[in-house]
Amino acid sequence: MEKTRKSKDSDPMAAALRLLERRDRSTAELTRDLHNRGYDEERTAAVIERCRELGYLNDRRFAEERARAMLRDGRGVGRRIELDLQRRGIGAGKARDAIDKAQREHPPEQVARDLLARRFPGFVYNQANDREKRRVMAFFQRRGFSLDLILAILRETAETSP
Repeated sequence: MEKTRKSKDSDPMAAALRLLERRDRSTAELTRDLHNRGYDEERTAAVIERCRELGYLNDRRFAEERARAMLRDGRGVGRRIELDLQRRGIGAGKARDAIDKAQREHPPEQVARDLLARRFPGFVYNQANDREKRRVMAFFQRRGFSLDLILAILRETAETSP
């Protein structure tokens, strides 16, 4: 038997607005959250449709903002962002479009350079020991940067160091 939390409100629209007030959500996330609060499918579907009509719920906008924020903050690139968006209910096509748009605004090469300077100030590839190199490379790989890009950015530090 699935447990659902009893909602404080009898009005699912008020609950949806409170959820959207905190942060933007995808349709799938809002649907799941309303179901978890005990609202039935019919009432939830009506609220989702009304939120779309009012412009409060837009999966394309959500995907673009999420991709832009993840890339800008260095939390992910490419496939990492795509998986995050798909986990939040965004289709592969919309996810890919959002990532492409975000990468035009924030090129992954520049994001990697900024992230390297911020997280590893003073790191110089040719002066680092093997352990430090592996640590820095693993950091970037966990965020979805390609090995080619990581090595190119790290080699730049070797070229610019005295």
